[in-house]
Amino acid sequence: MTYPLIAPGNWLGMVGGGQLGRMFCQAAQSLGYKVAVLDPAEGSPAGVVADLHIRAAYDDPAGLAQLGARCQAVSTEFENVPAQSLDALARDARVAPAGSAVAIVQDRIREKAFIAGAGVPLAPYAEIHGAADIDAAAPELFPGILKAARLGYDGKGQARVASRQEARQAYADLGGVACVLEALMPLRAELSVVLARGYDGRCAVYPSAWNEHREGILAVSTVPTQLDAQQAELQRNAAQAAQVIAEGLDYHGVLCVEFFVLQDGRLLANEIAPRPHNSGHYTMNACVTSQFEQQARVMAGLPLGSTDSLCPAIMLNILGDVWFDPAGGARREPDWAAVLAVPGASLHLYGKAEARRGRKMGHVNVVAPTLDSVRQAAADVAAALNIPFDRAE
Repeated sequence: MTYPLIAPGNWLGMVGGGQLGRMFCQAAQSLGYKVAVLDPAEGSPAGVVADLHIRAAYDDPAGLAQLGARCQAVSTEFENVPAQSLDALARDARVAPAGSAVAIVQDRIREKAFIAGAGVPLAPYAEIHGAADIDAAAPELFPGILKAARLGYDGKGQARVASRQEARQAYADLGGVACVLEALMPLRAELSVVLARGYDGRCAVYPSAWNEHREGILAVSTVPTQLDAQQAELQRNAAQAAQVIAEGLDYHGVLCVEFFVLQDGRLLANEIAPRPHNSGHYTMNACVTSQFEQQARVMAGLPLGSTDSLCPAIMLNILGDVWFDPAGGARREPDWAAVLAVPGASLHLYGKAEARRGRKMGHVNVVAPTLDSVRQAAADVAAALNIPFDRAE
């Protein structure tokens, strides 16, 4: 399938007003496009930088009609947008990704069945539609993680369970909604693959990010440019699996697949994100083409940009916690001057009005000629922000 090129100067649309939409707006505008954002919140991170902010719910017919009439192509920045809204937009505009792909990914039960059907390995799991399914679950699923099938992100909507009894209680605490129960696996590392797939079927894959999570939220992504033999093989296998998933979804746009690396070296798919991803933020400073520019290129029918990494990089997430003094808890402004005094550090703040603990407020990308030097620089940034960082990782 091919579409005519949408030339700069025309309108691209974004459903969602968060930070991913904001960074998309900035990348698309740098290419010369105007961007309209559909989001109900006044002062949303994307809405304040867009050329047009349509304040309406994601399923509002009038708002969707206005977005579709204004924009030649539309994308989304989060997986929980109603798939029906994307289907409605597709009547008037080019939509990437399609509602059919998002509908699979926004439901963990459908997502896992799809990954398994694509032949990509994943952790053992069971569908949970009632307490009886917990009683019938295989013993090897304990200890495990119970995850709500829909609307979970950043560690929300899930709970670790050591036994059936804990799983029953967690299921009740989640409101008795449909869930998946996954076996906890012996992890050695976590990595993610961000790729872009155009309407011509071509894929451009970024170097994998090696990720560290804290309390379910991504904290650090490290992207070396030189890998040992085992790391290189894992990166090749992950890239190949991610492409299989993208092709199986008939996906168009930017997509991320998160993987577990087990102690025995096996690679298991964890989750799919049908959008640019937190672990791909490093591309803004370390790659020829950022993931957000790539998103605009796909929508507009432009050639995919180079995904080559120019140097080692580390991305540090900035949560709202850094606005609170670690000693007394008093609110204070982080020391941005100290952050930007670190050579190779680039600060990206999302324009959110209120800092709250656990809320993603921005990130810092750190680049340097060698992995050792980028780790040292990232440690200096982390020290300036009073956030944990293990330089030896």
